Amino acid sequence: MTEKDILTERFEANRSHLRSVAYRMLGSRTEADDALQEAFLRLMRADTSGVDNFAGWLTTVVARVCLDTLRERKTRREVPANGEVEALPAADNPEREKLIADSVGVAMLVVLENLTPAERVAFVLHDIFNVSFEDIASVVGRSPAAARQLASRGRRRVQGAPARPEADRARQHEVVGAFLAASRNGDFAALLAILDPDVMLRADGPAVRVSLARAGQGMPALAPEIRGRDAVANIFRGRARAAQPALLDGEAGLVFAHGGKPRMLIDFVLENGRIVEISMIAEPEHIAARDVEV
Repeated sequence: MTEKDILTERFEANRSHLRSVAYRMLGSRTEADDALQEAFLRLMRADTSGVDNFAGWLTTVVARVCLDTLRERKTRREVPANGEVEALPAADNPEREKLIADSVGVAMLVVLENLTPAERVAFVLHDIFNVSFEDIASVVGRSPAAARQLASRGRRRVQGAPARPEADRARQHEVVGAFLAASRNGDFAALLAILDPDVMLRADGPAVRVSLARAGQGMPALAPEIRGRDAVANIFRGRARAAQPALLDGEAGLVFAHGGKPRMLIDFVLENGRIVEISMIAEPEHIAARDVEV
């Protein structure tokens, strides 16, 4: 048996589980089957020699494909055809079958359409399939803390509650406002006061490229990841003058806009009143997939 035959056999052994994952994320059996086909093609191109948990690895691959599909759908403002939304098959884990039958039926799929792509993926993977936040983080390109926040926001939206309680929302706006003021004023001490000692700054590819192109104009050079309070404070000290406060999927954040069109988003994750993660997003498709209100 060739290596390709072995991989195909292992993929087919997990097909039922993977199709459940894809359908619960996408709400469309056609798109779920397309996602599985793309995941299979990625499997054929990948080096899986170091993979210990094959089912888990395939689950994350399918989840990444679904996240891309959800982002594209949101960019086009499309939803799956009503005719494709139907009752879900039983869960793979018998102990959770009743829970999933009660919570992830046709009505649930309709509710899930109100979540952002990342919230939907985080919520489904964690709450339905019990995937760890460490693994979810690799799918959504965030930290485990951000993945936990995404799942929590998705859970509250599904339950009909605000994505963030009023008190938390007010505190979030206060901290983001203080960050913007300290950044503009070059107040290093104030920045340090609101940043967690292990704060992580994440920048996507386009944001890194923009920073490198403008390095001669005084813009700090970004890297995909910058960790530590001092390093992150130095990136923002005396800058962000053109940033505007904004709601990013209903959460307090910042946006750089030109001609009324968002060009870069700054997203925050807070824990215990301090910023633990900052994401700088300049990928046009990812910006278009977010609800941005300046």
